[in-house]
Amino acid sequence: MQYRLLGNTDTKVSSICLGTMTWGQQNTEQEAHQQLDYALSEGVNFIDTAEMYPVPPMAATQGLTESYLGNWLSRSGRRNDIVLASKVAGPADWLPHLRNGPRLNKSHIEQALNASLERLKTDYIDLYQLHWPERTTNYFGKLGYEHTEDADAIALEETLVALKALTVTGKIRYIGISNETPWGLMKCIALADKLNLPRIVSIQNPYNLLNRTFEVGLAECAHREQVGLLAYSPLAFGVLSGKYLNGKQPENARLTLFKRFSRYTHAQAEQAVQEYVRLAEKFDLSPAQMALAFVTSRSFVTSNIIGATSMAQLSENIRSVDVELNADILNELETLHQRYTYPCP
Repeated sequence: MQYRLLGNTDTKVSSICLGTMTWGQQNTEQEAHQQLDYALSEGVNFIDTAEMYPVPPMAATQGLTESYLGNWLSRSGRRNDIVLASKVAGPADWLPHLRNGPRLNKSHIEQALNASLERLKTDYIDLYQLHWPERTTNYFGKLGYEHTEDADAIALEETLVALKALTVTGKIRYIGISNETPWGLMKCIALADKLNLPRIVSIQNPYNLLNRTFEVGLAECAHREQVGLLAYSPLAFGVLSGKYLNGKQPENARLTLFKRFSRYTHAQAEQAVQEYVRLAEKFDLSPAQMALAFVTSRSFVTSNIIGATSMAQLSENIRSVDVELNADILNELETLHQRYTYPCP
C-alpha cells in the first residue's frame, strides 16, 4: 500500500480508500465489519462515508452506514488507526427526510455533524466534506451550464465560517469539498486566504476511464493548490469491470437492482467499455484492476475510493495497488481516450 499526504497537512492516507455507500442497503452490518477488518489488514487507513448513506438514499435506511462503522469502531477500538471522512449533504429536494431539506448553513451543519458523530461513536471526524454545493451548478453529470443567481442560497463564506468554528472545537480536523467545479474550489481557497479560514485539503469528484473531465480544469488546481482528488466511482458503478457487457444483469449488482443509475449505461459507454476490456485482456490484466490502477497512478489523485459488495470484489480492488501500468498500456489507454473522450461526463 502507498500512502500520500492529505492536502497540505502532515496526515498520510492510503492510496486506496474504502468507500461505504452500500452498507445498509446491499451489505449487512456483519459484512461491513468484515470489509473493514480486511481492508485494514491490507494497509488501508482511509474510510469515507456520509450522513445520507446508504445509496440510494431513503428515510428508512439513512444513517445506517455511519452506524455500522461506528459500531465497528466501538468494537474494535481502532479509531486511531484510521483517517475518517464523512460528508454533510447540500440542498436536495430528494432528501426531505434530512432536516426537512438539507442546507449548508451553521444550524444545519452543526446538526448534521453532531448526528454523524453520535452514529460514528467518535468525538471527531478527520475530514468533513461538503457533499455538493449549496448553489446551483453542474454536478452529478449535468451538462449545459445555465447560470442562476440563487438569491436564497447560503453564501459559501457563511458555510466556511461555520466549518471553521467546528475545527476550533476539535470536532473536525480538516475540511474538503465534493462534486465541485474549478470556480468553487478556487473560491474556497480565496475566502480562506482572505478571512483566515481553514483551507480545503481535498476534492472528492468522479474520475474514471469513462469520465476524465477532472483533468480539464481541476487537475491543475489540485496540483497548484495542494488539494488532491479523492476519486469516486473509479469503476463507473462497476461498469468498467465488464460485468454488464452484452446486456448482462448480474444478480444483486447495483445497476441490476437500481435502474435509476444510468450515467454509465448508454450505448457510447458500452462501446468504450468493450474496448477497455479488450485492452486489459490483451495485457493479461483484470479489467477492474487496470481501470483502478489507472486512477491511482494519476499525479493529482490523493486516494482512490473503492467499494465492493463481496469480499472477492474487495480483495481484487485493493490488490489493484500491485498493478503497474507500463508505457505501452498507458499509450493505448490514451489512444482509446482520444476515440472515446468523456463518454460519461
